[in-house]
Amino acid sequence: MIKSTERDLAAERMDKIANILRDRRIARVSEMARILGASEASVRRDLVEMERRGLLRRVHGGAVAVGGIGDEPVFDDKTAMAVREKQRIAEAALAFVKNGDFIYLDGGSTVLALARMLTDRPRITVATNSLRVAQTFAASGPRTILVGGELRRISQTFVGCLSRPLLEKIHFDTAFMGTVGVTTDGMTTTDPAEADTKTLVMGRAARVILLADSRKIGAVSFVSAGALDLVDVIITDSAAPRKQIDAFRKKGVRVLAV
Repeated sequence: MIKSTERDLAAERMDKIANILRDRRIARVSEMARILGASEASVRRDLVEMERRGLLRRVHGGAVAVGGIGDEPVFDDKTAMAVREKQRIAEAALAFVKNGDFIYLDGGSTVLALARMLTDRPRITVATNSLRVAQTFAASGPRTILVGGELRRISQTFVGCLSRPLLEKIHFDTAFMGTVGVTTDGMTTTDPAEADTKTLVMGRAARVILLADSRKIGAVSFVSAGALDLVDVIITDSAAPRKQIDAFRKKGVRVLAV
């Protein structure tokens, strides 16, 4: 119980630190400790964890914000972030796949971790707009349908109006989706064309499962990529803020924190 309380307090502090840096872009440890009413040692521990998640960059005596709501790491950088968390999330998602399913795999790095676990599952069909997922199944694995469109190099996905004709003709048992951020208002991402493709896919699926490590929980990006009521299940890691998880559950979304 004590550990759970400490984790919740740390998550609350980190939310406030993120807000401070969003407003000021740079802040000293002493300044943040004063605003938060916390010790400088606690703030430093929070900064270490937040830097590990890619949420800020530590500098001597403080921290600076990284990017803005329209910024997005290139795909290979994303795959190197929160690797253990993404692996656990993908392992939990695997339980939702059964033989005979027709599933959709989105272009997120956590979804790619799931794809790598499906190379010995020839009795499912996968549709994907992810170039990296398609390459994963090039030698073995499920029957694969690659959704075409305009290649968005930063995310290694095919998106936009040219993706729509195929997606409008097919249905999915389950869509496994990624996101840049998710709140009770829904999902957000950095690119309108990618957002449009994501929203269309979720409307074609009987069940939508969002794979989002704790860095994404409560984060907000540039453009809406689907309302929360499109999502049936969120799988995240155990560092996700408890308040956000409770808020999702109150909205009727099943949340697994692994």
